[in-house]
Amino acid sequence: MPRRVTRGEALSLLEFQVGDRVLAKVGTVAYRLELPQQLSRVHSTFHVSNLKKCLSDEPLAVLLDEIHIDDKLRFVEEPVEILDREVKRLKRSCITIIKVRWNSKRGPEFTWEREDQFREKYPHLFTKTAPSTSAAS
Repeated sequence: MPRRVTRGEALSLLEFQVGDRVLAKVGTVAYRLELPQQLSRVHSTFHVSNLKKCLSDEPLAVLLDEIHIDDKLRFVEEPVEILDREVKRLKRSCITIIKVRWNSKRGPEFTWEREDQFREKYPHLFTKTAPSTSAAS
């Protein structure tokens, strides 16, 4: 029966080559990376568990100007524009819903939201009128 590899051993087996964006190996399980100027406030040394090997795919690259992060460096998804509007008829009332495009880190993402609730949270998106469609039943 083969011997089980511990998490620590597995991390020490994962190695990156110095070059391109990897500036140096720091100790046995950390690397110093070259970061773009926009990330100058981020410490450039990372533990190997926070790194993944990847091949660059230019069509999937996201410009740093399009990424919004909060003070704890978490990605913040924000609505970009209102694409469509529909009126949903219920038994005794009607509700207006809007189709919203978000700046998602996974690529273009769309959701349907209640207009009244959304207008309260993001009034700046309502300066332009979004197209409307016929009422849905």
